[in-house]
Amino acid sequence: MFTIVLGSILFILGLLYLFREALVSRRLSDPHRTNGANAKPALEPRGQGLRFLGLGRNWPGLAMIVVGSILLISGAFV
Repeated sequence: MFTIVLGSILFILGLLYLFREALVSRRLSDPHRTNGANAKPALEPRGQGLRFLGLGRNWPGLAMIVVGSILLISGAFV
């Protein structure tokens, strides 16, 4: 039972870590004009790309999710 509880806690903490890294590490709102004459201001940061999903920044959260998943699976078979 302890294995399942610990696994679920690690899994949830890993998800929360990934959410925090994706939301806190950069500005969310940067109103600027997009290209075009009739364009409205956009809230997306310029040049955002997919760099915030990189492994270098998110490995602790991914490690918590993997360890939590292993504990959940092993706890289910014991």
